[in-house]
Amino acid sequence: MTSVADIIETMKSRFDPSAASGLDIVFQFTIKDADNHYLVVKDGTCEVHHGDAEEPNVTLVMDSKTFKGITSGEIGGMQAFMFGKLRAEGDVKLAMKLSELFPL
Repeated sequence: MTSVADIIETMKSRFDPSAASGLDIVFQFTIKDADNHYLVVKDGTCEVHHGDAEEPNVTLVMDSKTFKGITSGEIGGMQAFMFGKLRAEGDVKLAMKLSELFPL
């Protein structure tokens, strides 16, 4: 079974720097049944960190199954949100940027 940490690393390999030009965003992934991670997207770069960011712009809260489903394309982020499997805190509009920054 693929871990959340492995998926986060895979996301980094899918990162599209051209979509991140001029951005300065911290995405926090709070995974209820696994370790938390956050991504710092700044001026065309992406850094992966373990743990919790001090001041994330947006926090996405879900379990590991939902996280794996969203990052693999099995379930859409909006669909997970509508079914109550995903909760967003902070600047929710920024969550929509994830599909542009990390295309499948």
